[in-house]
Amino acid sequence: MTTPCIITVAITGSVPRKSHNPAVPITVDEQVESTHAAFEAGATIAHVHVRNDDETPSSDPEKFAAYLDGVRRHCPGMIVQFSTGGRGRSTEARGSMLHLRPEMASLATGSVNFPSMIYENHPDFVKELADRMRCEGIKPEIEIFDLSMLYKAVEMAAVGELVRPVHVQFVLGVKNALPARRDILDFEVAQLRELLPDATWTAAGIGRHQLEVNHWALEMGGHCRTGLEDNIRFDKSRLAESNAELVARVADLCADYDRHPATAVEARRLLSIPQA
Repeated sequence: MTTPCIITVAITGSVPRKSHNPAVPITVDEQVESTHAAFEAGATIAHVHVRNDDETPSSDPEKFAAYLDGVRRHCPGMIVQFSTGGRGRSTEARGSMLHLRPEMASLATGSVNFPSMIYENHPDFVKELADRMRCEGIKPEIEIFDLSMLYKAVEMAAVGELVRPVHVQFVLGVKNALPARRDILDFEVAQLRELLPDATWTAAGIGRHQLEVNHWALEMGGHCRTGLEDNIRFDKSRLAESNAELVARVADLCADYDRHPATAVEARRLLSIPQA
């Protein structure tokens, strides 16, 4: 029997615009349609940022609510993961939609330098977001842009600020943060298994590293993230046609590693999220 791989589709992000790739879904209707196609292709987690009409990042809870409703109607059992990321949004607004109770939300446990900004996550703010997620029954996905963020997550789990089993995502290939190197991912996963042996993990490769990191995660027994947020290209020769095309590529790769795309039921079981 093959081992399931949870495929996360990061549909939009806060950076790509239509001018970069016309397939980037901006409106809520476009996002729901793109997510449904990705779900049909094998994705079982949808990581979502919402946008204003001018394509800038938004924190509008009504947009998040409309997206959540659309996915729950059209993608039975799919796990919705709201982004609490800070690019283009005020600190006060980053958790403003958590009362909607998606199954998951992203949580960075430290600050990191991006090429043009400081992704600032003050310890008090991290604790506040974690507390809100715990109270709302939302499972955090711990975003690991730097090794220190993993150790902070271990510390938070030890004092009950994070509910075990913890789920983490290793992000590789962001300039000024962790480069996309297999030995780095090997070390991170080894540390995770030693310090939080019941944890689950996924890996995201940014830009041209997306497919390479997908291969590593499949081989190592982890889970995969793909999508237009991380890479607007399918390969060097052309843009990706859709989020679904990127998901289908990972779904097809699974068989090469004796894996299969996790169903929604399997994904919820693996992540200790109640069945829909």
